[in-house]
Amino acid sequence: MVSYILKRVLQVIPLLLIISFLVFSLIHLAPYDVIDSITTPNMSNAQVALLRQQYGLNGTFLVQYVKWLSQIFHGDFGYSLVNQKSIISELSTRLPNTIRLVLPAYVTALFLAIVLGLLAAANKGKFIDRLVDAIASIGIAVPTFWFAMILIFNFGYRLNLFPIIGMHTIGRENDFNDFLAHFTLPYITLTVAFFPELTRYIRASANEEISEDYVTVQTAFQASKWEIFGRHISRNILIPIVTQIGLALPMLVTGAIITESIFGWPGVGPYLMNATKSLDYPIIMTVLLLSATMVILGNLLSDILYAIVDPRIRRGGRTS
Repeated sequence: MVSYILKRVLQVIPLLLIISFLVFSLIHLAPYDVIDSITTPNMSNAQVALLRQQYGLNGTFLVQYVKWLSQIFHGDFGYSLVNQKSIISELSTRLPNTIRLVLPAYVTALFLAIVLGLLAAANKGKFIDRLVDAIASIGIAVPTFWFAMILIFNFGYRLNLFPIIGMHTIGRENDFNDFLAHFTLPYITLTVAFFPELTRYIRASANEEISEDYVTVQTAFQASKWEIFGRHISRNILIPIVTQIGLALPMLVTGAIITESIFGWPGVGPYLMNATKSLDYPIIMTVLLLSATMVILGNLLSDILYAIVDPRIRRGGRTS
């Protein structure tokens, strides 16, 4: 097991280098940069060139990339070109706020999806199955921002039950009840956003398991439907669930950009949005690199969990 994990980790390192190069290349190919956003028409070419020198943008592509990569290796993600604040300092504050919002919403959505997905598969073609499928279809069709606006209008504005902006009321940063009040609406929004596709995925996986031979054998031995689903099918859909868990890891960084921006939640989303508007490329590159790293780590986590769930995977499919 340890050798399997080490092998997968060693495969991740060159991928991270390739991704860092691609991220830097895409930003470098952009037609504008932060200098274009802060210069004025009355500035001379000499003044613009001086600004580029101050911001380290006057070197060649490879010189800038090597300098940026060496800083990353030393744990230095640089500073915002707009306000000169440390990027790692900002992310160390904002990333936990994003995780605090996204993780509970995703866990809730996954739990509901497992329950309803199995329930729909156990009643394939019946009313419950059609109802779950209809709910999932509506959830996929409804835009996240529109649903968030509906919640804000009804529960924040008309009924005045929940605050609609921020994570805390000023002066009540240590009040957990105040946090829960701010947390509720974005939490519901994200849960509804994550839930439909997860439900359909688990429902489809369970339906595939129904046609397997072991289900036929269990049925021949007069096992009840709930015994078959509770003891066998629910275990055999662990690998699809593990896949979803691995894919969800990048969401801890960029999974709530729209929701955070709408509700003014002080997470990574508004930080990236503001950086994009001001062409603050160090922030954009850092967040994109972090997100891409989480994708790779998510795949690595999935592979490790596969090996735990099904030992045949770490033996390369061989049986003993």
